[in-house]
Amino acid sequence: MSETKTDTTGGRSSGFDPQHTALLVIDPVNDFLSEGGAAWEMTKSTVKKNNVVSQLQRLISGARAAGVPVLFGPMAYTEEDYADARFQQRSGINRLMFENKMFLAGSWGADFHPDLRPEGTDIVLQPHKGTDVFETDLPGHLERLGTEQLVIAGMTANLCCESTGRHATEHGYAVTFLSDAIGAESLPAYEASIHVNYPLIGNMVMEVDEFLAGLVATERQVPMPGDTVVGSDRGEIGEVVEVVAGKDGGQDYLLVKRGIVFDRDTYIPMDAVTHRMDGRIYINVPKLVVGKLPWGEPPSAAEAKEKFGPPKARVEKLYGSFNPTGPAGG
Repeated sequence: MSETKTDTTGGRSSGFDPQHTALLVIDPVNDFLSEGGAAWEMTKSTVKKNNVVSQLQRLISGARAAGVPVLFGPMAYTEEDYADARFQQRSGINRLMFENKMFLAGSWGADFHPDLRPEGTDIVLQPHKGTDVFETDLPGHLERLGTEQLVIAGMTANLCCESTGRHATEHGYAVTFLSDAIGAESLPAYEASIHVNYPLIGNMVMEVDEFLAGLVATERQVPMPGDTVVGSDRGEIGEVVEVVAGKDGGQDYLLVKRGIVFDRDTYIPMDAVTHRMDGRIYINVPKLVVGKLPWGEPPSAAEAKEKFGPPKARVEKLYGSFNPTGPAGG
């Protein structure tokens, strides 16, 4: 596994820089997206609801035009995967794919949807054998490309998209999920990922139009009074009344006055801002969580120091009364 990257999210207040952004399209294949595909009866409700194929077309075309690398992450299973590696015995989803003969190597079902085929400048990854595209050659390509922000779309919301996003986040990538270019095997599975899990495990949930607009807003933009603050779940938090410079070593912050959404003034630290585009300020916290944060007063230097915790050199036992056991055999 690659080394953990330095966090790249704090204080970003512009759009998506094509030189440091990559688009990952997961499993845009016939078994998921075409009538007659092995999983079509499960996926068709959300694929049709979101018009996933057309949205992916627009997304991929826009990313290519902006110079954003497009990576395709499909699946393919061979006889050896089942006869030797016994993937069908590893998990429920592997059993489901095995029994329904999904994504068999060389088949129509494993092929890309005819409207979503890679082009010469795109990258086609090695097949993932479970639900995590990060366990393929994806990390090497992202490192080579200088990627900082990974944008995820495709199939399916609660499995491959979510697993891959979790893994990428753990490695320091700022992950954005595009909710209207993602489908799932059921509406409840889709809703749980989009509204509950993605806003917490990733950096932002957006729609295709927002992302494409962000590709042209790459110059750094300063938050302004009148901007609308949007949570990582796309929930509108309120209007910025004032942008305030921190005092006595405290952090700069945005002031959102109390109103219908919150019964107190909210002081949002500037390093929670991930993007500013078209008068909208995106922060990496869901709207549903903002009220649970200690943002009822302007951020102070003393409070920030407490949040950072103690220097490593001053920590005797990492877990209070215990230290990690150490590597096996060490």
